[in-house]
Amino acid sequence: MTRPYRRLDKNRAAVLLVDHQAGLMSLVRDIGPDSFRNNVLAVADLARYFHLPTILTTSFEDGPNGPLMPELKEAFPEAPFIPRPGQINAWDNEDFVRAVEQTGRKQLVIAGVVTEVCVAFPALSAIAEGYEVFAVTDASGTFNELTQQAAWERMAAAGVQLMSWFGVACELHRDWRNDAEGLAALFADHIPDYRNLMTLHAAGQPA
Repeated sequence: MTRPYRRLDKNRAAVLLVDHQAGLMSLVRDIGPDSFRNNVLAVADLARYFHLPTILTTSFEDGPNGPLMPELKEAFPEAPFIPRPGQINAWDNEDFVRAVEQTGRKQLVIAGVVTEVCVAFPALSAIAEGYEVFAVTDASGTFNELTQQAAWERMAAAGVQLMSWFGVACELHRDWRNDAEGLAALFADHIPDYRNLMTLHAAGQPA
């Protein structure tokens, strides 16, 4: 079924970072650890750059899942942080759903570990509640490419839009003239080749 193109809007979007916990992140094998960490932090940076309401949540922190990435807590010291005592699907936690509702936003950008559970379950639940959901594929990880593809297909079939963090940033920004330097700096911080591009561009400009 062909669906209409629904673009991300910085005035309608919120970011959900689900279970980027030390123990769970050690299970990620469909993307390298350095790239994965970089991509998660890129989502955090774009959320701050576009001033998007952001919600952090963890599952069973006291067990083997472990604590949240400390960089995320540092990036969002005032953001709602929901340490779920046991619910596997974040949407089953009333505090989490309440925090989402309180943003007043109907577009949800979600990333997490592991993809087929921590991303897919709340994404599918939010779709069922009438939200538009955008899953950040390269800031979500799982055991292998087989489970990755199964999770992506399940979400896409339900109407979740699959995007990279770079795509999310570009769609939110819409037009280079809004702030070319700011967006380029965001990209350069997380894409080494883009930093090289910026360096070459600057070198070719008159003093």
